[in-house]
Amino acid sequence: MNTILRKSILGIAGLAFTGGVFAGPIAAHADTPAHAASTKPVAVATVQGEQSTISLNDEQTANVKAIIAATKKAGLPERAAVVSIATSLQESKLENLGHLGDKNDHDSLGLFQQRPSSGWGSPEQITDPEYSTLAFLKGLKQVDGWQDMPLTKAAQTVQVSAYPDAYAQWEKQATDLVNQHWTK
Repeated sequence: MNTILRKSILGIAGLAFTGGVFAGPIAAHADTPAHAASTKPVAVATVQGEQSTISLNDEQTANVKAIIAATKKAGLPERAAVVSIATSLQESKLENLGHLGDKNDHDSLGLFQQRPSSGWGSPEQITDPEYSTLAFLKGLKQVDGWQDMPLTKAAQTVQVSAYPDAYAQWEKQATDLVNQHWTK
């Protein structure tokens, strides 16, 4: 009796597989316009909540490009650049901040407001856009499943901010910036 049941299940599984092989790829291509691949953005926002946006000056735009270059250097996908840029938008508005005196959160510096006293690097390293981005990305890569989790959770796991949900408001602008600069 077990043999008959097993053969029946395997037969049904085989039919389902065969149907998927023939129908899947054909169906997938049937409705796709030929030009669709060229118009697809490199990154797609999975926006959570209200979004914020700021106008960028030349320094901020240069920092976006530096974050994207460092992300590519690290061999990570566009999503990592989106998370990085959104994090920097929240932490510094994409400005490479030095010590701000009483306005500073402890000894936080740079694009990501990383702290030398927490092991992120020296003040000189942290205020180098490539170094600080690579340090952030190193932390991001250690977060299991970061690619599939909400941006704010991925950023918060690396940053450990007092305002863990604040990163989400920058996802749309970060995605737009990656789409604008990734292939340049």
